[in-house]
Amino acid sequence: MNRRFALPALAASALLLAGCAASPTPDAPAAAVEVPTVDNCGTSVTFDAAPERVISIKSTSTEMLLALGLGDRIIGTGFQDGPVPEQYADAATSIPVISEMVPGQEAVLEAEPDFIYAGWESNFSSDGAGERADLEALGVHTYVSPAACKEEGYKPAKLDFAEINSEITEIAAIFRVDATELISSQQSTVDGITADTRGLSALWYSSGTDTPYVGAGIGAPQLVLDTIGVSNVAGSINDTWSPFSWEAVVDANPDVIVLVDATWNTAASKIELLESNPATKNLDAVKNGSYLYIPFAAAEAGVRTAPAAADLAEQLKALTF
Repeated sequence: MNRRFALPALAASALLLAGCAASPTPDAPAAAVEVPTVDNCGTSVTFDAAPERVISIKSTSTEMLLALGLGDRIIGTGFQDGPVPEQYADAATSIPVISEMVPGQEAVLEAEPDFIYAGWESNFSSDGAGERADLEALGVHTYVSPAACKEEGYKPAKLDFAEINSEITEIAAIFRVDATELISSQQSTVDGITADTRGLSALWYSSGTDTPYVGAGIGAPQLVLDTIGVSNVAGSINDTWSPFSWEAVVDANPDVIVLVDATWNTAASKIELLESNPATKNLDAVKNGSYLYIPFAAAEAGVRTAPAAADLAEQLKALTF
């Protein structure tokens, strides 16, 4: 991948961010504070100072900032996928919601941000928050979660926890804060997961009725399933998410179905469909009620990926076959 940020000392050691304090100590020269230049999804952005007024679009970006203790920098959110985890709830209480969907450029600029952090590249468009080049010309820096990059050479070949840690490190460098504790906590969570050894297969069912939209072979769903020791029936598809077919699901007959629970497409509605559809009601997972549950906000790459894997691993242990 070509995506890297131009901080030689940090690139060599992702965890040591002591040189990225918010300001130099009285005895240190100003040059001691690195100025990160980020090559983000093909857009180069230089952060001469840590952002102070941030709009976060999508839950992944909001929760990344909260996890790094930067909730006080968020002046507004948009297009959130669900409630934040309990440990961030207090910090998120006073954050204004600009829009339930992707905020438009007028609403964004009215808030006078200096940084917009988005979960998807599509959040930056003429009918969304604005084009990245146009926002930069107005003095508003932008950033997209790298796991969501679509540009060739920036799109992760296959997501892993190192890629998520790289985003944590990059955001920490931009804000001149220390990511060591967060990355250590993430790693401890991953290290505490015991992969299942029963040779099980799973369908990651995100949305869709006539055509299921599923977790495919290179994104967060694949990483989570690999981590808990379950094979993905759509794992051969070279994409993060993908349309599948009920015929393919029936042919695969997965042992387990991971149900993504969203307000607009609940896990309960998915079960109702699976159990009433003649094509799927006789699947082993459906007959046995072998379901795992994950909130939509935890299904995309970010600081909730490791905890989501740990939670699904525990749910899986409770299933008998």
